[in-house]
Amino acid sequence: MLHINNTIAIEEWELTEQFTRSQGPGGQNVNKVETAVELRFEAARSPNLPDAVKRRLERLAGRRWTRDGAVVILSQETRSQARNREIARERLADLINRAAEPVKRRVATKPTWGSQQRRLKAKATRGEVKALRGRVEDGE
Repeated sequence: MLHINNTIAIEEWELTEQFTRSQGPGGQNVNKVETAVELRFEAARSPNLPDAVKRRLERLAGRRWTRDGAVVILSQETRSQARNREIARERLADLINRAAEPVKRRVATKPTWGSQQRRLKAKATRGEVKALRGRVEDGE
């Protein structure tokens, strides 16, 4: 079981792990050992996640969210399969934790009276400067 926080825990049967060969340098180890981990969590069908968390998770996951509602996390940082599994699970837990936090509503504010006056004065000054840029006429 993967514990996310006090209210959310993911069962092992909801997680699927697939192992592949890692990319990049590593010598013979990279050519013969499957150390990269692809962790798949069926988030849309999970009974342990509230609907609000699922919606935020979909937005936070971005490209990692598949069409069928799964979150796919790839980890291939280390040469150890066990450590890559831990990293992938930590990333999933962190992602779900961020989705579990409620979004802070923005409180609308209005500009102060002084800032409004300064803005209007600056606009008037700038308008005068632009008005004086006109063509000079030969006259008196």
